[in-house]
Amino acid sequence: MIIQAPRGTKDMLPTEAYKWHYLENIFKNIAASYGYREIRTPVFEYTELFKRGVGETTDVVQKEMYTFEDKSGRSLTLKAEGTSPAVRAFVEGSLYNEVQPTKLFYFTPVLRYESVQRGRLREHHQFGIEAFGSEEASLDAEVISLAVRVYRELGVSGLELNINSIGCPKCRKRYNEALKKFLSERYDDLCDTCKSRFHKNPMRILDCKVESCKEIVKNAPVILDYLCDECREHFESLQNYLTALGIKYKINPLIVRGLDYYSKTVFEIVDDNITVCGGGRYDYLIEEVGGPQMPAVGFGMGIERTLLTLAEKGIEIPKPPYIDLYIGSMGDSAELEALKLSNKLREKNLRCECDHMNRSVKSEMKYANKIGARFTVIIGENELKSDSAKFKRMSDGKQFLIDLKDMDKILNLIKL
Repeated sequence: MIIQAPRGTKDMLPTEAYKWHYLENIFKNIAASYGYREIRTPVFEYTELFKRGVGETTDVVQKEMYTFEDKSGRSLTLKAEGTSPAVRAFVEGSLYNEVQPTKLFYFTPVLRYESVQRGRLREHHQFGIEAFGSEEASLDAEVISLAVRVYRELGVSGLELNINSIGCPKCRKRYNEALKKFLSERYDDLCDTCKSRFHKNPMRILDCKVESCKEIVKNAPVILDYLCDECREHFESLQNYLTALGIKYKINPLIVRGLDYYSKTVFEIVDDNITVCGGGRYDYLIEEVGGPQMPAVGFGMGIERTLLTLAEKGIEIPKPPYIDLYIGSMGDSAELEALKLSNKLREKNLRCECDHMNRSVKSEMKYANKIGARFTVIIGENELKSDSAKFKRMSDGKQFLIDLKDMDKILNLIKL
């Protein structure tokens, strides 16, 4: 029996790796232009972090986390989302003592036991942004503009930005009362999970994926009608900033996001009913995990879903050259020289390959063509005697006679 990858996981093979590198470079460069610095957090955390941050009534905590006990009986969970670990690191590293705002970005795997969806696996990957220290709506707008810019840079059009405000605890208390009153008349039609949420956290029902529950909440009260003055002003400011930045948006009052730590702004970038990026403000999470009271805002962007979006829109990621120079050889002495020359050029940051399969010259040239070598050279007895060889440019077949000891000349030729 052949051992296969676990369901919901996928290998990134060399034929796909360049696409990931391309996206990561764009993400990094754009994040840097906004003043964000990279952070890396462990692939597992204490389970309590996700229970306190994400919320015990969410689908993530109730149904989707990979949780286990270590040999000392401590409960650990594989990283179920990126924000809570980043906040934990922010607090544990005392970054709140530095000048604010603190701007962080990361690439991370996210592991959830959920139905395998288009572009969403049980192990998928995200590019994340977290900005700590400011309650101003201008930072929300900046975070959203960063996400929009990523897709613009990738050449993606036709995406829809949906925004909403879910207010603060004061707003939500009044809203939850109205929502429970509305849902009480339809309580028997709710799924079992939502029946338990009705008593603990009725807003979570708005995020239920069960079709019958989705149908029920279509006519539910809208939280925007229950915002306090501060939250309403914040949401209006966000809209003004987005308009000033030329970013089109749609207000969608049903967006609550699937995690409990959100407050005020929530947003999603959607392509053909698939969320490719989602985030919002979480002004109470830092305090919840043991830090000072400090506001924050961020987002997570699915890498697999972004790659899927590019493919479906016919946007090709440029394939980089795999090998700059293939050095073939004829005979033992030439093989030794080919290996030595390859290593010398590799130390000069040239991508080189030589023969390790005892191929014939004809087969070597076929191989060089298959691996996309930009230049080739074959070294034999004559080349060893003269210390020179003909370098062939594969794109047009043009040949250049060059001294094999003249590293500068070889480099100048290959790097043209």
